[in-house]
Amino acid sequence: MPRHDRRSGDSLAHRRRIAARLGAVALLGLTLSGCAGNDGEVAAAGPPSAVERQGGVEPQGAAESAGAAATAADPLRNVYFGDLHTHTNFSYDAFLNGTRATPDDAYRYAQGEPLTHAAGFEIQLDRPLDFFAVTDHASFLGMDPDQEASRHPDAELARRIAAGELTGAERGAAYADIRAHTLGTREGLLDLDVVRSAWRETIAAAERHNDPGRFTTFIAYEFTGSPENQNLHRNVIFRGSAAPEVPFSRLDSFNPEALWAWMDRNREAGMEALAIPHNSNGSNGLMFRLATYAGEPLDAAYAETRTRNEPLVEITQTKGTSDTHPALSPNDEWADFEIWSYRIGGGTTPSQPQGSYVREAYLNGLRLEEERGINPFRFGLVGATDNHAGSGAPSESDYFTAGGRPQRGASIPFDPPRPDGSLYSASPLGAIRGASGLTGVWAEENTRESIFDAFRRKETFATTGPRMRLRFFAGYDYADDLADDPDLVAAAYAGGVAMGGELAAPGDRVPRFLVWASRDPAGNPLARLQVIKGWIDGGEAHERVYDVACSDGLSVDPQTHRCPDNGATVDLGTCAASDDAGDAELRALWADPDFDPAQRAVYYVRALENPSCRWSTWEAVRAGVEPRPDLPATIQERAWSSPIWVTP
Repeated sequence: MPRHDRRSGDSLAHRRRIAARLGAVALLGLTLSGCAGNDGEVAAAGPPSAVERQGGVEPQGAAESAGAAATAADPLRNVYFGDLHTHTNFSYDAFLNGTRATPDDAYRYAQGEPLTHAAGFEIQLDRPLDFFAVTDHASFLGMDPDQEASRHPDAELARRIAAGELTGAERGAAYADIRAHTLGTREGLLDLDVVRSAWRETIAAAERHNDPGRFTTFIAYEFTGSPENQNLHRNVIFRGSAAPEVPFSRLDSFNPEALWAWMDRNREAGMEALAIPHNSNGSNGLMFRLATYAGEPLDAAYAETRTRNEPLVEITQTKGTSDTHPALSPNDEWADFEIWSYRIGGGTTPSQPQGSYVREAYLNGLRLEEERGINPFRFGLVGATDNHAGSGAPSESDYFTAGGRPQRGASIPFDPPRPDGSLYSASPLGAIRGASGLTGVWAEENTRESIFDAFRRKETFATTGPRMRLRFFAGYDYADDLADDPDLVAAAYAGGVAMGGELAAPGDRVPRFLVWASRDPAGNPLARLQVIKGWIDGGEAHERVYDVACSDGLSVDPQTHRCPDNGATVDLGTCAASDDAGDAELRALWADPDFDPAQRAVYYVRALENPSCRWSTWEAVRAGVEPRPDLPATIQERAWSSPIWVTP
């Protein structure tokens, strides 16, 4: 998605040839694709469906919503893509690592303008985004070298980090020395005038670049509570122009419940906002703990407060995915994807999986609902980059790390190895970072109000970077031929609920689920669509993954609920993907073969692309070296829908 010019001319030319080839594949696939129906039945893709029209997808997939001129509001909703998690030079960690890009720079970058990276090369998105938020850390917001705190003896360490004088273990030790300041445990080092000034400029930048109908910005910041590096971070997104004088930070409290109380008070004063937790994978079980911050049992007031303030969770970003973990979902063959097993900011201190992943939280929410009539974990899904260079790098082929510090690549070996035997310079954490992600929303128009309302109703989906489109509906009265209806979207809304909604089970009837996805024209073809189900039976939580649509005319095996492998391959010498497998569009009208109307259940969709090179393999190809054997050579880019809950 972003592009930059630090590679050799030969490598760039090679990438352009690959891009041209993939572009041709995209157009061919969008013209010829078929669709798998219910129970693996394959249906021809007829004329452009309403889904295609209401997704900004023309018959050949060329149309994009991003950067388009303002249009009339569409009641059937359009797709918009954006990033709600980016840092600039107002975040102390970004500044220390070389970032000098301002909020204005970040907003211009999101609209498609080039940006000079802190390491000196130019970066630019291949397509502008539709919406964007700068979310600098509220704690110690803003940088002022002349403030009193900058004359503290420990500030010299910060200056040495920023100057690039410290590397490796020295840098880690320096961060440990200054960490107490960033946690707010040392008094007298916070200049509130600097914070207020930076916050006013953050607000002003969002206001300057907000262009209703073409490009939407949100006033936002990041709350970074993290007791013992157990990540409880949230991005706070304001609906409109009204915002408080200063943001609530971990210097006020590490407790998210205190943040929610502050948000409720602001709401009463006309300042509507929501908080989006991220990196639950690094929370060591705290993010979705079955207790309050103080360790008390969860009750109805807690559940209502949490769901009111946190309707969304960020499921993917550069520090891994938070869908599930192989230890929690051993029967999910795709669970071991971009796993981050460590606490955030705690080096390689492990983070326990239990209480740290979205899917388990959905299951625990169902159990709480059955046992106590409460569910604090009814949230939708979004993706973001968490980029710390005022930009974003959600593309495997153009990943330039998440920060501003230039560094030797994760896949380029030392020759000869270092005296300690190490082959690579990147830290263990740098190598497992990912090129992810983005948020997709279905909204009537590209405005703050419309997109924020989509956040509220959870009509959102997350992707690992590609701009694939994903729809998910459920209803009890859908016609057998709904998937082929030219007015599919209108019929789906009229007869059911969209992603983020709840469906009540009337008697013994079985609901039908409409699942639809189309590929990113600049990405890879789709391999399969899956419905992930969680349910409670006799007080026990269960999960199952069902393939519901297969590419290439293949059918779902009714016994295993799996599509056959479509044969897609990747040349690890060039990163060229095979052009004879995968579809441009997949859709299905599916009924759960194991549905029990007496059971509480949650369903969400996962769309999988064909395999493609991971960013570390792209790096090896450009350098002319073998990919690292200890890192995945390929990945399957994916998207997740927000769930639909089915209640007895």
